[in-house]
Formats: sequence, structure tokens, C-alpha cells
Amino acid sequence: METTRFWDALPVRAREALRQAGATAMIRPGAFLMREHTRASQVFVLRAGVVKVWVDRDGEVAILDILGPGDLAGELEAVDGGTRHANVEALTPVEALVLPAARFRTVLDDHPGAAWAVAGVLAERLRDADELRIAHFPDDPERRLASRLLRLVDRLGSPLKEEQPNGVTRALEGGYQVQVPVTQQDLGRWAGMGRRKVAQILASAPVRGRITVARNMIVVRSVDALHALARREE
Repeated sequence: METTRFWDALPVRAREALRQAGATAMIRPGAFLMREHTRASQVFVLRAGVVKVWVDRDGEVAILDILGPGDLAGELEAVDGGTRHANVEALTPVEALVLPAARFRTVLDDHPGAAWAVAGVLAERLRDADELRIAHFPDDPERRLASRLLRLVDRLGSPLKEEQPNGVTRALEGGYQVQVPVTQQDLGRWAGMGRRKVAQILASAPVRGRITVARNMIVVRSVDALHALARREE
């Protein structure tokens, strides 16, 4: 499933209107753009960096999404005026365009095409949430984990390059790297399983030796192996 980046879907005039309406903020790793259960009126458009969207339920952490450049955060509260439904925490240094919800809605009103960009984001996130629910009935942890890894590759992946015997560096066909500090425990919290289950899946066929989750990087040597794990075809 392809992800929809809000900034890419915006009409050019709406992008310029948002630039003029907002202010640029630089956010350090570990800082919160939003905290759940609070009331705030800001909307964030990520221009660089990666954030983690998560909730805490009785001490148990569940990750809802990982967002990157071009993505939108705070749109739900801008629409319904409710409290923040999740925490949004910077995983890397983040540059974001920040503007009050009222000003964000004004831009949408003045540029109708922008509203469709928001609708596209919400529709894509709903489809992704449905995909996770379906993989719980019957329970299919392999499919859930593969879908999270594929989502990271699609959003944040870059071609994996390797040095050849002749010294020339070339991109490995079907290989990607994702340079974000996402751990096996994070993947488990995102896919609805424990860290041990994540490690067990990564050590099993068909992804054994083809997926590496290190401290600050995920290496996918074969995206086809992920698709096989997800039991789907492109």
C-alpha cells in the first residue's frame, strides 16, 4: 500500500499559503511535538526528520505510526477541536512548519484542493489501521510485522548500496536502508507483539539474513522477502 504524503498532495498555491501562515520550528530528538490528553491548537507539517506517534495505556506503550518528511500531525484535533489523541515525539532532529489550527483551517477554506490532501492522508491512515486489524483476526504476527517494515521502507527508505569486488559501489536490487532509531521493541509495539516475537520472526524464513534491525538503521536486503512474509503480491 502506497503512503500519501500531505505536502506532495497539496496544490502549489496551498503550499505557499501554508508557508506564509506558519513558522519554522527546529525540534531536538526526544522532544515532544504533542502530548496526549492535552489541548493545543497547533498543526505540524514535517519538512525534515522523523517522529514517533504513540500512546500510553496503563504503562503499556503502543506505537501508532512513524512519520517523516511531508507528513502531517495534529490534523485530527484541528478538525474536531478535541484533545490530543497521542504523543508525537521526535526520533531525529526535526524541522517542521507549525501553524495554529484556526489558520490551518483558513488555508483549507481558501484552497479547496488542500482539503482533499488532508482527506487523502486520513483515508490512507484508515486503510493502514484496517490492515493491522485484519491481521489480528486470525492472528498473523508475520503479516503485521511485514506491513510495518514495508511502511518504513516506503516512507523513509533509500536504496541499499554495496561495494563490489572491483571497488565500485552499486545499489543492491530490491535492497533498502531506513536510517531511523527504531528498535525491535519499537517494531513490536507498533505491530502488536513482544520484542522476542519480532526477533523470532526475523530469524525465520523467508527473511532470515535479509532483514537487519540495528540501533539506528534497518537494512532490508530483499523487499521481495518482506512481501512474501506479508503474503501478498505487488
